[in-house]
Amino acid sequence: MLQRYTKEFRYNTRLAVPVILGMLGHTFVSFADNIMVGQLGTAELAAVSLGNSFVFIAMSLGIGFSTAITPLVAEADGAGDKAGGKSALKHGLLLCTLLGIALFGVIQLGKPLLYLMDQPPEVVALSIPYLDLVAFSLVPLVMFQAYKQFSEGLSQTKYPMYATIAANVVNIVLNYLLIFGAMGFPKLGIIGAAIGTLASRVIMLIMLWYMLEKKKKFHDYVTGFNFKKIEKAVMRKIIHLGFPSALQMFFEVAIFTAAIWISGVLGKNPQAANQIALNLSSMTFMFGMGLGVAAMIRVGNQKGLKNFADLRRIALSIFFLTLLLEVVFAIFFLLGRHWFPTIYLDVNDPINQADNLEVILLASQLLLVAAFFQISDGLQVVILGALRGLQDVKVPTLITLIAYWLIGFPICYYLGLHTELKSTGIWIGLLSGLTASAIMLYIRFNKMTKRLIRN
Repeated sequence: MLQRYTKEFRYNTRLAVPVILGMLGHTFVSFADNIMVGQLGTAELAAVSLGNSFVFIAMSLGIGFSTAITPLVAEADGAGDKAGGKSALKHGLLLCTLLGIALFGVIQLGKPLLYLMDQPPEVVALSIPYLDLVAFSLVPLVMFQAYKQFSEGLSQTKYPMYATIAANVVNIVLNYLLIFGAMGFPKLGIIGAAIGTLASRVIMLIMLWYMLEKKKKFHDYVTGFNFKKIEKAVMRKIIHLGFPSALQMFFEVAIFTAAIWISGVLGKNPQAANQIALNLSSMTFMFGMGLGVAAMIRVGNQKGLKNFADLRRIALSIFFLTLLLEVVFAIFFLLGRHWFPTIYLDVNDPINQADNLEVILLASQLLLVAAFFQISDGLQVVILGALRGLQDVKVPTLITLIAYWLIGFPICYYLGLHTELKSTGIWIGLLSGLTASAIMLYIRFNKMTKRLIRN
């Protein structure tokens, strides 16, 4: 009985690993920034956290919207419709480009909010110039996402991974040169980190397009676009799928962003500790994201074939694989929670030693809670991917709204600001929202697939 599911592990893993490595590449940009900026002090680390909180909200909308391209391409590929796959990419790329520009503009208009959020003044002053450059990097990032989702829709997950790895090398090198002023370069501090992020995302976009264009089987897909001929039906379908998907990701990212802001109200050290725990958790979350993409691709293909019994079996196999992996991560966090925060800060810095030790202690407490929500977080994003493969987006959007903002956020706010739990209380709220989301999304998936098989 169990073998019906475990026999899919090898193929699912092969499909997911390049996606995971590519996703980790996005997170590793932030990881490298945090470690290098953390050497400058806790105020600089908190400033990067605050600036990125705005960017992450916008990024969630862009990445969430772009996911509409994958199930459309996967379904077209399953049905042997090459023209449909190219049309999905063309219209998706146009919409993603416009969205990236719009998100940059919204962040520029929203900058005055930084002064109204009761954040530490020194942190706000440092974050604004950093925010300008990183916000602009959203334009190439969301365009890259269009090509990435298209490539994944054809089950070609390795090319985005290659581009992301190359971009990370560029980011780390530029960070080292520009943050610290190495090898004769100017010492720019966190502005150097922002320049590294922007440059790496431009290179990532150019490299992915170049690799796809040079491959014979992709050349016709990614060249010869006629943007004068836009089909309203295709645009509507992408928006119909993309907008709810963007909201799903927005609701989740926004509650983590709210956690950053609430931590800022508690002070710069709680905010820096929150950033460390959040950065570590986001790296393990990318494994769930990668498996979620695998679920979306495989469910989309089976939907194109109208093979609903296998669709359910394959999806359950990915859920089971996710559960096993996330239990391992939970143990990993429990065992390493006291050591991981020391990677980010210089414990031997005599000037900032008191602040650094406080941040390390707080972060270790947050990682204790983060260990338990690994399981909920991984499962909810994988089930969400399976539902996107079914092109079921409206009800899951409502579920994520209820889970994160009617259950999770009130608990974050009350425990964080009105009890002695403070930072730990914020993360208990996050755990509550993620667990509620995972349970409700699974109930939805179970009901839908049983109905499809029965009909």
